[in-house]
Amino acid sequence: MGEANAGVRLAPENWPGNATVAVAISVDVDNETLPLSRGETGPGLLAQGQYGARVGLPRVLETLRRHSAPATFFYPVVSTMLDPAGLTAVRADGHEIGLHGWIHEKCGELTAKQERELALHSADALEAATGVRPVGLRTPYWDFTVHTLPIIRELGLEYDSSLMADDQPYELVHRGEATGVTEVPVSWIRDDAPYFPDDALGKQVLAPREVLRIWQDEFDAAHAEGGLFTLALHPHIIGHRSRVKVLDELLAHIASHTGVWWATHAEIARHAATHRTPPAK
Repeated sequence: MGEANAGVRLAPENWPGNATVAVAISVDVDNETLPLSRGETGPGLLAQGQYGARVGLPRVLETLRRHSAPATFFYPVVSTMLDPAGLTAVRADGHEIGLHGWIHEKCGELTAKQERELALHSADALEAATGVRPVGLRTPYWDFTVHTLPIIRELGLEYDSSLMADDQPYELVHRGEATGVTEVPVSWIRDDAPYFPDDALGKQVLAPREVLRIWQDEFDAAHAEGGLFTLALHPHIIGHRSRVKVLDELLAHIASHTGVWWATHAEIARHAATHRTPPAK
């Protein structure tokens, strides 16, 4: 029995409003926490992270606002401390805020006790910063360990968004036991980081418009299947001029289709949890 297996597929025949496709945009507000979590404090690396708060986040928020697109912002707690004005702006636009660790730590490098204590402390701190108890988690680095699911259950979270076993939402199973926790799955294909590495030695793999074509194809297929389209973004990555234009054009492409339900991850998880079909074979 596995520690976090994919259980039944939670695939609604229709989304709310009889929509054909559900669209869930997410934004991981990492900023300086990436180098800080590695103990790196050089001004150059910190400046790359600060770009997210100073430039990237306002651009992302403005783009989402222009298309009336709700999103889920996953916050490391330290990011809320470093840029409280950004957090205020996110909250003012009505977006969901979810857990993303304390300082973007790698959970796989922690003991079970350390992972649990940081997660519980992070949930309390994020609630204190926002006034709302978070209901979902995205593990930093998508580093979901054998200890993570029991912690999610202890916290009473409704969903996770770190795993990749399906295109559709599914229920997480712990040691053969259904947990009631919904997975809103992610994919490296629908993430900006692999295409636009943010470290000094990274190399941009594709031109922004090539990435746009991939994301459009992913959405078009989800629309044809009547499924879920998720997208994971980072302000310090997608917020550059040529890249935020791609985001703008993608959202316009999505909006040009009928039958689109724009939703937060919490809304996706709650609706999906009411629909159970046998897992795909």
